[in-house]
Amino acid sequence: MNWFLKGVRKGVRTEKTPSDVAPWSTELQFKGIEEESGVTSESLRCPTSAIGPGWIAERCVYCRRCYPHYQPTGNHRMGVVKRVEKRFQRSFYLYPIDVGTCGACNTELRLIASPQHDLTRFGIFFTNTPRHADALIVMGIMTKGMREAFRRAYEAMPEPKLVIALGACAISGGIFQTEKIEADVVIPGCPPSPYTILDALIRAKGGRGW
Repeated sequence: MNWFLKGVRKGVRTEKTPSDVAPWSTELQFKGIEEESGVTSESLRCPTSAIGPGWIAERCVYCRRCYPHYQPTGNHRMGVVKRVEKRFQRSFYLYPIDVGTCGACNTELRLIASPQHDLTRFGIFFTNTPRHADALIVMGIMTKGMREAFRRAYEAMPEPKLVIALGACAISGGIFQTEKIEADVVIPGCPPSPYTILDALIRAKGGRGW
């Protein structure tokens, strides 16, 4: 509501680029004292072993059991882009596939198409068929019933193509520790914010990020 009212008053239609801040860091709390303090995934009852040594973003489900030893800094640049495809600089079409989610990642991904974030201003679009897609966005744990659907969607895509794992479940199996998805881009979070998603997508298509 605040964003809407601000837009009406000032003519602001989309979010500005988030301010750069330091990545999630625990050096001040942890460096040199981890062993003697005994703070580990086991002691904190971390359900995904996302602690030690350091914070493992790809496994974290944001349960907050590690607080206050680990605290977020607000950095949105958490995505890891393993392969950049510059042929997608002008237009980048995405086909989302839900292989077994709770719905949270779907909600955040849908938000990047809202007027507040507007993915199209970055040359990014959704498509209704993998035959027109440049990237496959995978969300959720890889359930048995979706393996064949995932394979068929991937094979239907033209070359070149990217696979993007969105959220802890797709990247590491989450709390279920199931099959991991081999991806060109991994976007950590449970769920990742629209800022994190857009930044990773922009870098994957050859941009400098958001």
